[in-house]
Amino acid sequence: MPPSFVHRITKYDPADRDEHGHYTGAEETVSDHGPVEAAYLAAIAAFAEASGIDRLEIREPAVTGFVHFGVEPSDAGHGLGKLFPPDLAGYHDGAEVSLPVALELIRVMLRDQGAWCRLEAGDVFTVHVGWDQYVYVGSDCADAVARTRELGLFPEPMATSPYAAELEEPAVTEAADEGFWAHVRTALASQQAVLLEEGYVRNAARFHRLTQQNLDAVRTGLSPRALLTVWPDLNPDVGAVLATLPEEGSAEFVWESQDGTIRHAVVDDTEYQELATLVVDARAACALPVYLDERHPLLCAALPDSDGVLRARW
Repeated sequence: MPPSFVHRITKYDPADRDEHGHYTGAEETVSDHGPVEAAYLAAIAAFAEASGIDRLEIREPAVTGFVHFGVEPSDAGHGLGKLFPPDLAGYHDGAEVSLPVALELIRVMLRDQGAWCRLEAGDVFTVHVGWDQYVYVGSDCADAVARTRELGLFPEPMATSPYAAELEEPAVTEAADEGFWAHVRTALASQQAVLLEEGYVRNAARFHRLTQQNLDAVRTGLSPRALLTVWPDLNPDVGAVLATLPEEGSAEFVWESQDGTIRHAVVDDTEYQELATLVVDARAACALPVYLDERHPLLCAALPDSDGVLRARW
């Protein structure tokens, strides 16, 4: 359950809202990268400290996909370069971070640099960063509310956060349990190899070409709570795969390089010639749809925790 008390924290004076609650004042909808941004972080820290919170759990982590919706230009490392290694190890659903790291994640979100996540401490404390410098803190403390006002921000009580996970229906409810892996082994027995898409955060994935020989090793290295999608094996006729790309729109092209590395890229119809040059020496490839209603994999499930419980909310 989410916390009972939620405050919307903004730099927007409620006196400058119209009868519909829309802000009509002069404040910009982007971070100033300066004192106002610092005030947001200080206010959130005040709520956390008042709640006795010094660590927060990352939930539903995401990075910029092939479409970036942020107001500011996205950062090449999604704003996470100073917090996590290039492979984003440690930035996954369920990972715990210290309060200082959580505050830096909030800074990244305030700046629309490409990463987004919910931050939670059980049913005691939550932080959600929304559009246009709206932040929702699930906590209640008179001293923290007063401190937020001292910082020049406006804390307003809300019934709930519009970003509460409870308002969303998970798209995937199947656990990648032993039954799932038994289905994978059955597919491998008849097809020799399959393609495994490991969604380790939203909008980011790694691909593995599974065989009976490497299945256990790949399985051991998967990111916690990853979304696992199984596709038919890559096609050794790369030219035939290129010919199947849609005349208009986008597709995800996955290919195996000569060294065995699996690479992928989302391309549209303006990039096919460049793609053909890039994959001229590829061993095999496939084209996957990027739109959810067009994706029909062999299997799809999310990794449960070590106790067998599925807590990922994909």
